[in-house]
Amino acid sequence: MDGYLSGVGQAAAALGERIRSVRQPFSGATLPQLQAMVNDIDLDAPLGDTAAALREVADLYLDHAIWFHEPTYVAHLNCPVALPALSAEVLLAAVNSSVDTYDQSTTATLIERRLIDWTAARIGFGAGADGVFTSGGTQSNLHGLLLAREEAIDTATDGIADARTEALAKLRILATTESHFSVGKSAGLLGLAADAVVPVATDGTGRMDPAALARAIDDVRASGLVAMAVVATAGTTDLGCIDPLEPIGELCTRRGVWLHVDAAYGCGLLISPTRRHLIDGIERADSVTVDYHKSFFQPVSCSAIVVRRGATMRRVSVHADYLNPKTAAFPNQVDKSLQTTRRFDALKLWMTLRSMGADELGRMFDAVMDLAVEAHGMLADDPDFEVAAAPTLSTVLFRYRPEWLDAASCDRLMPMLRGRLFARGAAIVAGTTLGGHHWLKFTLLNPNTTTAHLALVLDLIREAGIEILDAEWDHPEVPADANV
Repeated sequence: MDGYLSGVGQAAAALGERIRSVRQPFSGATLPQLQAMVNDIDLDAPLGDTAAALREVADLYLDHAIWFHEPTYVAHLNCPVALPALSAEVLLAAVNSSVDTYDQSTTATLIERRLIDWTAARIGFGAGADGVFTSGGTQSNLHGLLLAREEAIDTATDGIADARTEALAKLRILATTESHFSVGKSAGLLGLAADAVVPVATDGTGRMDPAALARAIDDVRASGLVAMAVVATAGTTDLGCIDPLEPIGELCTRRGVWLHVDAAYGCGLLISPTRRHLIDGIERADSVTVDYHKSFFQPVSCSAIVVRRGATMRRVSVHADYLNPKTAAFPNQVDKSLQTTRRFDALKLWMTLRSMGADELGRMFDAVMDLAVEAHGMLADDPDFEVAAAPTLSTVLFRYRPEWLDAASCDRLMPMLRGRLFARGAAIVAGTTLGGHHWLKFTLLNPNTTTAHLALVLDLIREAGIEILDAEWDHPEVPADANV
């Protein structure tokens, strides 16, 4: 016990020291420098002392980590974490429960199941709902589509095993090009055809067009194929778009097509005091992905797949006499999980809800969405920047483009500008493409970030942009009166 307390205390002290001293998201060390540091460690020559190893790791890892809690980190869907969840991490790592079976976890299993029920109720599902915690949105999307595949094959083959291979080749998933890359990845993992993901047109704002979806389902069926599932997104990665869930859900119910809603990003709306209406209709889904480690401010990993009809979870059940026999008297989570050994990640959310409450978490998500609206206004008012669209959640696409800079040159500049910003470490922004053009992206998930921080980031971008154009660009020339 003394060794445990000492180790945890030393780790907390090292972390606290770094958090107090860090002033920017990244140290700015280069990849060759960091690679050399890692390669110089002789893993066959142990230091023989936990304190010495901790000092080494602090120099190697903590000094060069990407700090999501820093207010000028505005890149990806990474959040600073709620403090109660850190206390939970200490407990769950030390006890090392595995929530695959009840006899390895006891109340850990019951806590996870209670949180699934709570989430299902927030979605609007009835008492028959079920689900399980997962490693993240990619696994949850795979899980939901696996259930959809098995339901579709069972219907198409009428349970005839020999017809399974033929049915598999006919299955199609309908989604927009704005859906997460894991949809296509899941199709491959599920053994579907190379063209199994059928693109559905959007309405011009990045949201799925329900009329186009209806036509796509008709076209699939007219071709002798099977509409296995529709994937609607509640929070696309780039624009934060939310597909119109109510009409999509009504259409899927009427056509008898499984609806999976990827709410990995937008699941925070479930607890938003002001914007819950943006996901009205989510209760029509057959399965929903939620990532608590995004808009619920939880440490990675903390996610779930939740289904409206709990009986569908049986599709992944496999029983072993040594682990989870069919005659088991206790609830075993492995019966419905793609994983076997699995961390008790649900404890982090439990601790956070019991300490802070869902309303406070919802207000935190509201705060970053409000900040995105302010960021959009700042960019729209600045003649040196071009902004793509008004935000729905907390992402804003923009680019540094003074009025004298042509579009092609701007496209060349954006990746270089982002790279220079990262190399300096004072601010980190994301990048993407939209409409064939390169854009920078604010992803705002830190409630402590303010408009003053964003103004600083924009100044750093402007400064770096003019430096690149002036020093490294052969065309166009930077005007003499360009404002740095």
